[in-house]
Amino acid sequence: MKFLTKTLFKKGLECPIKLSVDYESSEDKNEFLDALADGGFQAEELSRLYYSPGVLIEDYDYATSLQKTRDLIKKPKSIIYEAAFLHENLFIRTDILVKTDNVIKVIEVKAKSFDSTVENIFKSKSGNIRQQWRTYLFDLAFQKYVVKKNYPEHKIESHLMLADKSKKASIDGLNQLFQITKDPNVRTGIMRKVDTLEDTGDPIMESRNISDLINDIIEKDIHKIHGLSFLELVENFTEVYTNQKEIDWKNYNGHVCRECWIEQFDISENDKLRPNIYELWQFRKQKKLFKSNVFFLDQLVKSDFDDTRDNHLSVKSRQWLQIEKRVAESLGKPVDFYLDIENLRDEMVEWKFPLHFIDFETCTSALPFTRGRHPYEQIAFQYSHHIVYSDGNIQHKSEYINAEPGKFPNYEFVRSLKKDLENDKGSVFKYATHENSILNAIYDQLIDSDEKDKGELMDFIKSITNKKENSELVWRGDRDMIDMCDLVKKYFYDSYMKGSNSIKVVLPAVIKICEFVNKKYSKPISEINLTSLNFSGNHIWIKDGNLDPYISLPAPDFSKVQNPVGDINKLNNGGDALTAYAKIQYQEMSSEERNIIKQSLLKYCELDTLAMVMIYEFFASELKLHGFSN
Repeated sequence: MKFLTKTLFKKGLECPIKLSVDYESSEDKNEFLDALADGGFQAEELSRLYYSPGVLIEDYDYATSLQKTRDLIKKPKSIIYEAAFLHENLFIRTDILVKTDNVIKVIEVKAKSFDSTVENIFKSKSGNIRQQWRTYLFDLAFQKYVVKKNYPEHKIESHLMLADKSKKASIDGLNQLFQITKDPNVRTGIMRKVDTLEDTGDPIMESRNISDLINDIIEKDIHKIHGLSFLELVENFTEVYTNQKEIDWKNYNGHVCRECWIEQFDISENDKLRPNIYELWQFRKQKKLFKSNVFFLDQLVKSDFDDTRDNHLSVKSRQWLQIEKRVAESLGKPVDFYLDIENLRDEMVEWKFPLHFIDFETCTSALPFTRGRHPYEQIAFQYSHHIVYSDGNIQHKSEYINAEPGKFPNYEFVRSLKKDLENDKGSVFKYATHENSILNAIYDQLIDSDEKDKGELMDFIKSITNKKENSELVWRGDRDMIDMCDLVKKYFYDSYMKGSNSIKVVLPAVIKICEFVNKKYSKPISEINLTSLNFSGNHIWIKDGNLDPYISLPAPDFSKVQNPVGDINKLNNGGDALTAYAKIQYQEMSSEERNIIKQSLLKYCELDTLAMVMIYEFFASELKLHGFSN
């Protein structure tokens, strides 16, 4: 018998097709890794201490877990973790359930943050549920609905327990009290090292009773998803998943997304190969065009994208450029890349040598590492720094990483970065806005800190960043970081990139296009004007026709570690880096294993700044600037 679980119900809220197609795969894995990286499992274990002592129902077997739940609820008072309920084909397990006489509290724990000092966080002024909360609230409604069907004579309360950004940790190492374990008998994957709430310091999780709102979702038609009320969603999802009925898209009031449009509109196998409008960068009109049976880039017309700029590509003109090149490419026509040489030159001639390329690795955590820190404060744990000199020499000049569990690294991070950048007035480069945002966040942290050199650190941050409040410029440093992603958006496009400007996509496009970059980095590091802090001189970045150096990053080698616990098979993207850092923080491992992960993080981050250098060299070689010539 197939059951519509709360996990499946949430997938249906994203898109009904996820109930009829096998999405097991990376999506389930990514949900797990996301919860691991941001401390979601740890927050659940901490929340159980707020309601204890309780009984954890660890059985995976449906029948056993249901019977144990019924037995516990028969008692006048009980606290249950992972209580199980079944109504017809609907099955749920609740994070925390508190039963007192005829009142049952269903408490859903989310690592998502909120500010408990702010009123009406769940609904807008118009009375609608805010977009960012809809899935959470409908999930809780699903749980309340199933519990109520089992216990109609009881009063069912609905509570959402969240990390409260207005609170601060009062102890050091709160995150270290909840360790990742590979023990298959631990359902959440977290081993708790404390037994009482007092051991965790002041509370940082907050419970909100939202019973009235949940009742409105269940009983009224005013709150909808996919154009359907809660009860209509339950009925439709049950038909699709448990009864295996074909999806009738007319029931979903025009819902269409990347996952389902091909099936909805019965797109042929040949047409699946045509560049479609979901590829188009910064485009938001897909649903409107679908109503006119417009699905593909070759159906779009230039007049809808007219928007001229004298000095760089606008959003619309870049979109049309992408349409032209992708359509031509799909027809087998030769397609060249686009580079606005004149306007890019105007920017590049203003750059000052030596050029500094920096990249940060950061995270947030539901459970603060040190006292005085809020849930989900930014943590900057790593950076890489390349320098390009006026004579063309390139150094991987410096790097920083903190791999010590439970340490708040931000101030040490900025001190190190300041030391690396303050020796000259050379231009500083970032890729996208992340580095600017992180330094702004650390600036705000410094304001309330007791650091003796906080004034110097704050002045340094201001010198290489900009800050806006309500669209008004607060400051712009004299070395405000130059955004290479912004340069790409304004001046460069290749059909290989499709609708992405991620450095992970731009770099292979550059390697494909640029003979200079391709030839140079097809040689060992020792034979080119390049130094590395993490790779040997015989390392080659581009080999065997591979356009993507990230794929060739070596996986962590735990072969000489006894009983490794890290379970990290690759580390070549930001998500992998976050997971690796989370495991360093939350998992007990040997110093040897921690050092192996640390070295892999250093290699990954080094490539991020070297990728920026390669893109710079492509620009300079095409423009014949900075010592590049025929």
